[in-house]
Amino acid sequence: MAVAIFIFVIDIATKEAVFRTFALRESMALTSFLNLGHWLNPGAAFSFLSDAGGWQRYLFSALAVAVIVWLGAGMLFNDALTKTLRTAFALIVGGAAGNLYDRIARGAVIDWIDLHWAGWHWPVFNLADCAIVAGAITLASAQVPNTSKNEKSAMQN
Repeated sequence: MAVAIFIFVIDIATKEAVFRTFALRESMALTSFLNLGHWLNPGAAFSFLSDAGGWQRYLFSALAVAVIVWLGAGMLFNDALTKTLRTAFALIVGGAAGNLYDRIARGAVIDWIDLHWAGWHWPVFNLADCAIVAGAITLASAQVPNTSKNEKSAMQN
């Protein structure tokens, strides 16, 4: 749970710093491939449904609450889960909570990290998004069977 709280606090702090530092749609080049700035995303990942008229705010908020409750209450305190799975769930819960806070407080999620290369820009994102992706990757990698362990077990039989 400490990991989820840490992600939430850091995400909100960075978004608040962006809100206070940059005007909306203002950006600053940090490197040749990284800009920092202030963008609002009323949609989901990759601005999915960002122009849907406002109802998506409630849909994505409800989905975030469901994920937080299901993973937070149902999974983080399950002693049968490995530390890796609990960490994956905590990353997802912390990120979902950070973006949910934005949807409730601002009506849209603040995105501020803009990666680009040769004129091509990755969709702008934030730390909550990074935590959710890291949690999903950790969760997926934990589901991949350890073939070397399985091969050793098969050889011994």
